[in-house]
Amino acid sequence: MKEQSTTKGFAILSMAGMAVKILSVIYIPLMMKIIGEEGYGLYGASYQVYAFVFVLTNAGIPVAISKLISELNAVGNYRDAVRGFKIARFILVILGIVMASFLIIFSGPLASITKYNKAYLSLLTLAPAIFFTSIASAYRGYFQGRANMTPTAVSQVIEQIVNTIFALVFAAYLMRYGVEVGCTGGPIGTSFGALASATFLIYCYEKNKKIKLPQNYVEVSRTRLTTSQLVKKIIKYGVPITLCVGMTYAGSIVDLTNTKTRLMVGGISDTNATILYGYLNKYQQLLNVPIAIISSLSAAILPAISAAFAVKDRKRVKDKINYSFRLCFLIAIPCAVGFSVLSGHIYELLKFGKAYYIMECGSIVLVLMSIMQIQTTILQSVGKLFTATFYSVIGIVVKICINYVLIAIPNINILGAIVGSIVGFVIPIILNHIIIRKSLNAKVSLIRHAVKPAIASVMMGIVVFASSFAMDFIFGFIKIAYIPNAISTIVSVLVGIITYVFTMALIGGIRKRDMELLPGTVRKLIPGFILRKVK
Repeated sequence: MKEQSTTKGFAILSMAGMAVKILSVIYIPLMMKIIGEEGYGLYGASYQVYAFVFVLTNAGIPVAISKLISELNAVGNYRDAVRGFKIARFILVILGIVMASFLIIFSGPLASITKYNKAYLSLLTLAPAIFFTSIASAYRGYFQGRANMTPTAVSQVIEQIVNTIFALVFAAYLMRYGVEVGCTGGPIGTSFGALASATFLIYCYEKNKKIKLPQNYVEVSRTRLTTSQLVKKIIKYGVPITLCVGMTYAGSIVDLTNTKTRLMVGGISDTNATILYGYLNKYQQLLNVPIAIISSLSAAILPAISAAFAVKDRKRVKDKINYSFRLCFLIAIPCAVGFSVLSGHIYELLKFGKAYYIMECGSIVLVLMSIMQIQTTILQSVGKLFTATFYSVIGIVVKICINYVLIAIPNINILGAIVGSIVGFVIPIILNHIIIRKSLNAKVSLIRHAVKPAIASVMMGIVVFASSFAMDFIFGFIKIAYIPNAISTIVSVLVGIITYVFTMALIGGIRKRDMELLPGTVRKLIPGFILRKVK
């Protein structure tokens, strides 16, 4: 099994992540067609609870595996790297059994606490997915620690395809028994997808479990780690990460209850409050498409920074940090601008209803989420695990407080959650930036990395707006409403991509060495007039 560069690993994971998220977004209107607006609201509510249990099980230890293996491999301690993985895998399997049992036993009370009593069956049927994902997560951490992202990427695509097929089939079949039962189709699909993913990863591990040593490697007498020491390292790395991500999702659970309750305080009925929460869930699902790329970047840079930090290569650590922020802004800013400008068109294309104003106002959250995710990964890589957790908690508390006040105001209602998210991300971003600069004694200028993508994105936004307006006018004669919007949206997105890349090339935001990192098939798709502008 070959080790991949950070860039190649990122490219593989991001392409898979995009494919997965696009599939999940396409799946939403199909699922809504089957279970309806209220049903989708219930499904979204049950999934938030599942996500919380999922991160408590799977957020920390897989990252700990990746970090531990990359560090031990960096110093040539390959035997302990393998032993550490096997110990962590055992812990994850036990944890998966415990947490799946917890969800089965407490699905009723959890549905009641969140004020979504009808989501009980959906929560119950999500329990097997917790166990299967705990197995899959262990192997993903192993492969990422060995700097091979291909098994993780392929497993994610397999999981989403299986999930989509089984979810739609079971939802369609079970809707004859009512909305509550029909909503269990999605969770059943999630469990089948997780099983397929785990099976594929086990196959890959069995096929590639032998570590190929470097050509110049010489076995030397080195201090071996005991089982107790390895367990302590796994706990040291895993617990803070679990707390960090867990607190974020705990905030989402509080938000889930808080949102519905405060909407009803503002005079909105129970059913309409559930539908509005469904709108918020769709908005978050759309944000998750580009966030999948940022998550891929995080997964790729964590073992790279951890390995460099383990051998005290400070220059390489700084280079990786600057590289990650540069890529972060290169992706997040144009996506946010595009979402805002084309929000109405995208919502109509995906049959998401009339709640496009949420994306129009809230696309900036995408940039903030991306920055914070990269910052958290950096802090985890250099050992500042509890610091990242503490700052995340501060942001969550602020977000919950703002949501509580604003959502109950009738003229603001669901948009209060957007304001809460913006402030809830800005505060930890500032605190994270300060601690990164102090800890590494490195000048990391977020503004410097963001300026060129921002200029190019503004230009792109203007062109996209004009393009969509022109397309709407030209194809307005077509009587079927969906077709002109679909044409306008697709053409505008393509025009936007070309405009952004061309502007970035003109102002020096994209360089020749960036182009050299792209796969040959991708470079061939870039128009010649753009390539000629790259310096």
